[in-house]
Amino acid sequence: MPLSPFRAQPSRASSRFLSCMATLAAAAFVAGCALPQHPDTAAPPTDPYNPAATQLLDDTQWDLTRWSDANGQPRTLPSLPQSSQPLSLDFSTESGYRRASGFSGCNRFTGTYSLKDGKLALGPLAGTRMACAGAAASLEQPYLDALAHVAKSGVQMNPPQALELTLDNGQVLIFARRAK
Repeated sequence: MPLSPFRAQPSRASSRFLSCMATLAAAAFVAGCALPQHPDTAAPPTDPYNPAATQLLDDTQWDLTRWSDANGQPRTLPSLPQSSQPLSLDFSTESGYRRASGFSGCNRFTGTYSLKDGKLALGPLAGTRMACAGAAASLEQPYLDALAHVAKSGVQMNPPQALELTLDNGQVLIFARRAK
């Protein structure tokens, strides 16, 4: 049988099908490249115990705003005189080492801190030895003990910025970031 000099032309239906498939493929490609659009306020809250977030502690200063027991009941924080500073926790890498310091109600303290696998470890801590009386003195030793028993740490850098420390016994200390 001799070959026909005419080539078979694609049917009109198969041409439409190929055209539709090309259009769908192009639309899928463009849609796959588009980023979702939403304001930051619509974004889900970040996990405060994200291990990467603790790296944000370097060179920050925090003031204790809330202390609750393992059942979530708030611990009474004494009202310190207005001239007094709040209980605080500061992190510095200025010396080339990670140093923690702060105010514990009566005395100042200092020591080292480390961040490993998203966990904050403080200590050993050393402090001044001023004699104090009243509410500030009664809170100082429990506060320093709490800093020595951190089980989990979390940092929330979206406003309002907060540092959350969960202790071995389930108590939770919440700190607000202090403006420089």
